[in-house]
Amino acid sequence: MTLLDNSLIIDKEINEYLEAVAFEQQLSINTAKSYKNDLNLYKDYLIGKNITSIKNVESKDISNYLAKLSKESYAITSIAHKLTSIKNLHKFFLKTGKIKTDVSLLIDRPKLKRSLPITMSISDVNNLLDIDLKTVFDYRNKAMLELLYGTGMRISEIISLTFQDVDFENSVIRCLGKGKKERIIPLGEYASSYLKMYLDVRFNLVKKTKVEYLFLNNHGKGITRQGLFKILEKILKEKNLNSNITPHTLRHSFATHMLEGGADLRAIQELLGHADIATTRIYTHISNQKVMEDYKNYHPRNNK
Repeated sequence: MTLLDNSLIIDKEINEYLEAVAFEQQLSINTAKSYKNDLNLYKDYLIGKNITSIKNVESKDISNYLAKLSKESYAITSIAHKLTSIKNLHKFFLKTGKIKTDVSLLIDRPKLKRSLPITMSISDVNNLLDIDLKTVFDYRNKAMLELLYGTGMRISEIISLTFQDVDFENSVIRCLGKGKKERIIPLGEYASSYLKMYLDVRFNLVKKTKVEYLFLNNHGKGITRQGLFKILEKILKEKNLNSNITPHTLRHSFATHMLEGGADLRAIQELLGHADIATTRIYTHISNQKVMEDYKNYHPRNNK
């Protein structure tokens, strides 16, 4: 059997895993693509070492592969992500009985330096949201940003909203998050009010083909990620605010301000759609950091 024939074995194994995990976990297109890219790199490395089946992989092979990535100047976060994909692959085949030992268990994850996400002060948020409503684009931008800050939704969730997702009568909004998990988020008075105002003028953006997406661009199509980033970038520049702020910063600010206002961490977890509360706990670090900074800056007995 030639090397080409052998390579088909591991190729088939990886495709089997990708198909199974995509079905079981209802992965988004982007997540499935990311897994595939990670595992194709891993596969190419193994084939180059004449390893043509998951059954024949040893822990040293994984270690050597990670060392190779490091030498090629891959970021530690990227290496950690690729190792997660590899570990999930081996775990799957152990579970299905194709391998008897999961050699990836012996490989430690690289330690990541976790940086706290950027958040905005309440006054900066108010400044950002203080949009003079003159054109249909102003109404649209105001409604989008109010929703981002008022609900903590991700940018992908905001741009995917349709008319059916909004329930003004019950003041809630339906959101499809990661893994296509649905959650219901309260719709605050500000977000609700400005969304209604935008919908009253939205017809000005509609072209020949009607689109169900709530937020439209000047071509009458749904706003894209890039489009929302550009809109926010323009407003930040006009208001002389931090240019590093992104739509996700409003999500972080939403959670931090909720926590500082006394909200329960579990409630914030539900609102953000985090599967693990450990992900939500990062906001307690941000809040604690703010307390320490305020103490150092404002307590009269901190500095002589």
